Amino acid sequence: MRIKKLALTALTLFFSFSLYAAETIKIGASMPLTGMFAVPGSKHLEGYQMCVDIINQNGGWLGKDVILLAIDNRSDTETSISQYERFINVDKVDLVFGTFSSKLTFPTSTILAKYNYVLPIPSGGALRIYRRGFKNLFYFQSNPAEYYGKQLLAVVRDRASASDQPKTVALVHADDFFANSIANGLLGKKVKLPGSGKLVEDMAPGYIVEAGMKLVYHEQWPEEGFSDWLTLANSIKNSGAEMVIGMMASPEEAVQLSRALKTVRHNPKHLMLTQGTQSEFLEGLGDATEGIMIYAAWHDDAPYEGTLAGQRMNNSDFVAKYKAMNGKLPDEDVAITFALCQGIDQAVNATRSVDNARIMSWLHTRTSRNPVKTILGDYYWDSTGLPINKQALIVQWQGSKLKFIYPTNEFQASSMISPKPAW
Repeated sequence: MRIKKLALTALTLFFSFSLYAAETIKIGASMPLTGMFAVPGSKHLEGYQMCVDIINQNGGWLGKDVILLAIDNRSDTETSISQYERFINVDKVDLVFGTFSSKLTFPTSTILAKYNYVLPIPSGGALRIYRRGFKNLFYFQSNPAEYYGKQLLAVVRDRASASDQPKTVALVHADDFFANSIANGLLGKKVKLPGSGKLVEDMAPGYIVEAGMKLVYHEQWPEEGFSDWLTLANSIKNSGAEMVIGMMASPEEAVQLSRALKTVRHNPKHLMLTQGTQSEFLEGLGDATEGIMIYAAWHDDAPYEGTLAGQRMNNSDFVAKYKAMNGKLPDEDVAITFALCQGIDQAVNATRSVDNARIMSWLHTRTSRNPVKTILGDYYWDSTGLPINKQALIVQWQGSKLKFIYPTNEFQASSMISPKPAW
């Protein structure tokens, strides 16, 4: 019901957009509010809208109200491309916000580069997005997906006891742009640009080999419509893998894989997923979440400082405001886009403009001493649009709460449950 309501809101904004006066600043965002990315896509829209609402409550931008023109792309690539084309050529938006997923970001980034629009990216970590020479990209998370594997394995190496160090690994993932990118790094594959075949990076020998572990099972499931989770779980169990790494495109896939592993009673020492920070994951598994580790972009305890609309908006302020409005903690998918919006707000206020060239230039000149400051931490970027010195977070479900456990040099980390309790 909540997803349908957000989709209806976005469509209402779209069809009523012409009613707004010219004295507004318009932002276009093509969002997956239905389809396979509906859960994180809807939460991404929630973060954008919350941020824009706060901006308007504090006078808008340059004395004008900010209008977020968001529309459902149904998790479809071609639809998303056509919507960004429309935003620019028909709706004449001043700025755009990025969509969810590498699958949708890769093709839409080409369109926005053609028109020289700044593209702040909330969730599009595949390295191939950033290796085409575009100068308009700014990624608001951490490392590219291909590099995730190093940290996925490091948390176990650095925090688990000697007896809990896994010797064997099962790697399973969706046939998805993002998930395949993480697998490339873990397996040591060559990363090439689609179409041209240009080599982006050779990941050999791969993070699993570097960690001295043995890959005993590797499987990829179809991007959409997969349902044979029990067969997959039994195959993982038969491999005897002491560590299971699952890379998925949606929280629902994370629930299905975890349920299946519980059903067949496979108890690895460690279970690591790339989705599962959402409240839907806890609702779907209950106590069975205990000890599962998730690769994350945000945590509510992070002491990050930021601003919004010229006012202080630290991570603690964001958490308190969201909780007051909704009676619960925000998910990271809300926090990611809120942080992105903070960054663009700071650029607009600094340049006193919504001119894309000026904003692009300002963002490119950020440094460690003068970064964009957000609830996800400080951001400044290399020439390709990837953040510099930005670490991801590893969190773990403990007692129905997400606890931050790694890296220990980021902020105060909780103790790690190791090994994962038996189902």
